[in-house]
Order: sequence, then structure tokens, then C-alpha cells
Amino acid sequence: MVLYIKQRVFSLGDTYRVYDVNQEPVFEVRSEIFTLGAKIHLYNMAGKELFYIKRRLPTLLPAYEIYAGSCLCADIRKEWSFFRPRLTVSSGYGNFELEGDFWDMDFTIRCAGQTLGSIQKEWFSWGDAYRLDIADERDMAFFTTMVIAIDNCLHNENQ
Repeated sequence: MVLYIKQRVFSLGDTYRVYDVNQEPVFEVRSEIFTLGAKIHLYNMAGKELFYIKRRLPTLLPAYEIYAGSCLCADIRKEWSFFRPRLTVSSGYGNFELEGDFWDMDFTIRCAGQTLGSIQKEWFSWGDAYRLDIADERDMAFFTTMVIAIDNCLHNENQ
């Protein structure tokens, strides 16, 4: 299953649209504005909230939590590393390791040593744009939420 995650440039707060291979919208992502730490919501196209991302404060390295309703379902942490970014995700879906390339552009998603998918950030795009490739389409909302949290963790923390 391939999804394309594209950030809207001219919007108040972070807003993303998620498309399938036929360029049909699948999800919409909107952040809250005027909050302490990032608070981001993933909605299906009917407007129902599926997941909610919250930046954990205060932490030395970026850490995010993903909620389904009021239930904590994942914890994402950036790890100390040199040259290649590493993140760990502890969740009810499994414990994942994500390792990026030198440029923070491409990531491999692994669980128990097995590759489950990949994330590629587009080099030249208006706003952040990602290609998410995962094996099981039942997990596409969770993995999309994970990509948004990773984008905030790696690319928005310095702004």
C-alpha cells in the first residue's frame, strides 16, 4: 500500500492531506494552533478523528505520544545517534525501529528485525511531502500518524 502525504503550505498551523496512488484523498491532518508543544489530529475524510499526536514536554530529545481517543497507543522517541537519525516506537501495534539516511530523507520501518515499510521524503517539493510504503493497508492510519510525528520530531523541532 502506497500513500502520499503532502503538507499544505499556506495554512494556519500544520495541515496535511494524505492521498492514495490514484490521488484520491484518504486522510486529513490538522494541528492545533497556539499550544505549548505540538498537538496534531488525523481525520478520515468523513471528519472522524482517528489518532491524535501530542508532543511530550519537557524532554531532552523530542518525544511524541499517539492517542486513539483517550487511549495512549504509541510512544515515539528520537535516539542519540551520529550521522543517521534513529527513532523508536513502542506501541500496541508492535515495537518499531526507524533508521534514516544521512540526510533525514529516507527511513526504513522495522519490527523484530523484519522490514515492514519505508518512508521517503521528497527532495524538491512545496512544503513537506512523503511517500509511505507499507505492507498492510489495515495499519495505514497508524503509520500515517507515525510519519507526521516523525516529520515534527526531525524537521520541525529546529524551527
